[in-house]
Amino acid sequence: MDIQRQKPASKCICENEKKKLSCHCCLSNNSKFNSTYTGLTTVSPSFFTDDNCRLGDYKKLKNKMLDLHAQRYLTPSNHGSHEKDMATRKRLVDMMFKRFDADGNGRVDSSELSQVIKQEGLSRTTSECTLFDLFKYNDINDDEHLTKDEFYAAFEVYQLSLPDDQKLTITTVTVGQSAVLTCAITGDQRPPIVWRRNNHALNMMELEDINDFGDDGSLYITKITTTHTGNYTCHADGYEQLFQTHTLQVNVPPVIRVYPESQAREPGVTASLRCYAEGIPDPQLSWLKNGMDITTKLSKQLTLQANGTEVHISNVHFEDTGAYTCIARNDAGVDEDISSLFVEDSARKTLANILWREEGLGIGNMFYVFYEDGIKVIQPVACEIQRHIKPSEKLLGLQEEVCPQAEGETDQKCLWTSAVNVKDKFIYATQPLLNRLLIVDIQSQKAVQTVSTDRVPVKLHYDKSHDQVWILSWGDLEKNFPTLQVISQASGSTSHHTIHTQPVGNRFDRVEDFFIPPISLTINHIRFGMILHKNEPALHKIDLETTSYVKNISLKEYDCIPQSLAYTHLGGYYFVNCRPDSTGADQPQLIIDSVTDNVIGPNGDVSGTPYVSPDGHYLVSVDDRDGLMRLQHLSVRGEIGQPFDIHTNLHLSDLAFMPSFTEANQYNVFGSSGQQTDALFVELSTGNVKMIKSLKQPTLSAQWLWSQKNRVMTGSGLFGQYLMTPSQSSLFILDGRLDKLNCEITDVPLGNTVVWVGEA
Repeated sequence: MDIQRQKPASKCICENEKKKLSCHCCLSNNSKFNSTYTGLTTVSPSFFTDDNCRLGDYKKLKNKMLDLHAQRYLTPSNHGSHEKDMATRKRLVDMMFKRFDADGNGRVDSSELSQVIKQEGLSRTTSECTLFDLFKYNDINDDEHLTKDEFYAAFEVYQLSLPDDQKLTITTVTVGQSAVLTCAITGDQRPPIVWRRNNHALNMMELEDINDFGDDGSLYITKITTTHTGNYTCHADGYEQLFQTHTLQVNVPPVIRVYPESQAREPGVTASLRCYAEGIPDPQLSWLKNGMDITTKLSKQLTLQANGTEVHISNVHFEDTGAYTCIARNDAGVDEDISSLFVEDSARKTLANILWREEGLGIGNMFYVFYEDGIKVIQPVACEIQRHIKPSEKLLGLQEEVCPQAEGETDQKCLWTSAVNVKDKFIYATQPLLNRLLIVDIQSQKAVQTVSTDRVPVKLHYDKSHDQVWILSWGDLEKNFPTLQVISQASGSTSHHTIHTQPVGNRFDRVEDFFIPPISLTINHIRFGMILHKNEPALHKIDLETTSYVKNISLKEYDCIPQSLAYTHLGGYYFVNCRPDSTGADQPQLIIDSVTDNVIGPNGDVSGTPYVSPDGHYLVSVDDRDGLMRLQHLSVRGEIGQPFDIHTNLHLSDLAFMPSFTEANQYNVFGSSGQQTDALFVELSTGNVKMIKSLKQPTLSAQWLWSQKNRVMTGSGLFGQYLMTPSQSSLFILDGRLDKLNCEITDVPLGNTVVWVGEA
């Protein structure tokens, strides 16, 4: 009976068909081979037949051999270390080869393998694979012998190296460019390179901007944004213990804003010109006056303040008239803008003066407060009420009233729950019991349109990237039939209407909340948002442009039902506040990588509601149960800092960020209390804390059913100096520059819906 082995390059002919006790094979003519096989009834037939040894079973056999010899040759404390430590693995395989190579000629043949099979009792295994399959898979030159290099390849011992000075590599690129990260691990027959980000392998993911891996194992990233910031590691497949870390820093050219763009002042008064810039790294600011360096003109009258972000001129003269140019520079580029100052007598009404008065003090730089008796437009500097839109006022050109009187009610009152500023053109505000939105035209300061919605609209968000207003409606006061709707072209002057979003899993009734990251100076486009479902441990990703569902991000492994989110573009991290567990205990926040949509893990022991500063550099977490506010710095390399704890018993309801008036590239935060009469001021760069007292009692939580923020805190944009927070029946305007109360406006009950209109 002639039986051929699977390999066509060599044949084995077995005799004594009845007993199959002896064989003569063309791979060897020596007597040792024949005598070794004679009488061995335990030799696996797979060496002589077309065997069924699969690669997975083959790997199991090799792992079994490694484990057997590890127990024999390694100390108990080192058992299993060969799985991760390359040096230990090599030493173990060296000892195995020495044992297998019985005659010491540097090559292992079939007779020597059969001795190992007999000694280890491997013929009794139920596996389809035997040690003879080493020839099938790893006899590279097909000579029916295994050299040490072939033995190394079989048991995955590779001579890999990585120079110490390349274990950490920092790569800096400019946003919008492409990057190639090359793995510096070298070695003969190096296994394929695996790339990881936040411990998740990238090679098998279908990512839009990380989808190319070069023949040399390089990682290609296209259209880089700041979300790609962070650490990328590479290692040879199966050798995680030897890895190289690439830290990717994404530089962003400066984006600059000045305020005001123009102003007119009479001689003898004070003038201030301010500049704000964002970029990575932090931009350095300089000023020119009429094209000349301003530092040569500094004096007691003309000074630079707030770390160079403000030109302050006291007792202005006619010669101070000019174009003041603020210039921002960093490694990625330069940006500049001009703030013009006109000094003139009060009798002279130049065009610039008229424009400044109309634009600066007319419709802009106002708080709009929506409360029981309509809408109040308030100028914060002098605490003046500029306009009162009453409930009975009719919409422009229509007979419809701002707040129609409800049947059976003696007083005509308004109820509002949310409002958003749409490009300083319109304000959209929800009227939940009327199942509609009211649109206020900012130029005319009049209500101009209503938009019907699903029942009980409670939350709005303006997505400036796509000019859309998103609406969450409850369906009824018990939240039984929630829906999401969108208004497109929200800043247009045409008549508006809503469209429904695509339901996730054909279920509208599970929507609990939604989150869309805000834009900033340097991040002006947001592509995706998240939907939160009732009692569901998952986030549902949506494409904002198409308003369609993309995918689920499961949080089930962490038993996390998300309550609220925050986002930083520095590394592309979502911070997820989880609902307390079944025992009522707080759970730590989860961090999600928006590049891969994978959960990185808990944010240490930080819990509570997350807020991120507009520049993305600070995470502020509020945990009312423990009375903690925790500050974490987020670096330009995607590093999340250790928390700095601030203990407070204020039961914070809402936070608002404001650029620092004393430091460049820094923010401060103001917090309102949902139970007490004080507000909190925190300087984020230092952790310094100050209390602003005597702001009266907030609206009771029982009276504010629409969100957990029963006392909002609303800031006034990049250059605003003021913040507004309501009490149960008053409005308090805070001076953010002086960290103190500016004024109180009384008789404004339930004024918990506030919008700023001005220099955003």
